[in-house]
Amino acid sequence: MRNLLLSVALLAGLILPINAIHAQNTEITATCKDGTSFAGTRRSGACRGHGGVQSWGAPATASPVNAPPQPATQPAPSRTERGAPGAGQVWVNTPSKVYHCPGTRWYGKTKQGSYMSETEARAQGARPDHGKTCMS
Repeated sequence: MRNLLLSVALLAGLILPINAIHAQNTEITATCKDGTSFAGTRRSGACRGHGGVQSWGAPATASPVNAPPQPATQPAPSRTERGAPGAGQVWVNTPSKVYHCPGTRWYGKTKQGSYMSETEARAQGARPDHGKTCMS
């Protein structure tokens, strides 16, 4: 019986310091996939609703020293892969050759695609989503 009590006391002496380490309120930081930052005491739920965690650690900050030089003026793109769409452009899902109108569910959201005019999309063989054209 005495050996059992000694074993329990020894085991408790080993476990309690481990729990004390985990009980500390250390701040965990992360950068989410959408560019927002997360700070909390647990990793669970980090970046929920923000596309998940891109990296753990301190939030990423843009350094002006490492930033590439930007031209004074940038022309508005007539066709972009993932950038901001120009006025009157549709989103073409390139694998399926289906285009989506602005304001619809899949506009700019498929895995692969590009922005272009509706006329250009039709010229490349793309068809409108559910047969609904964007032109009035």
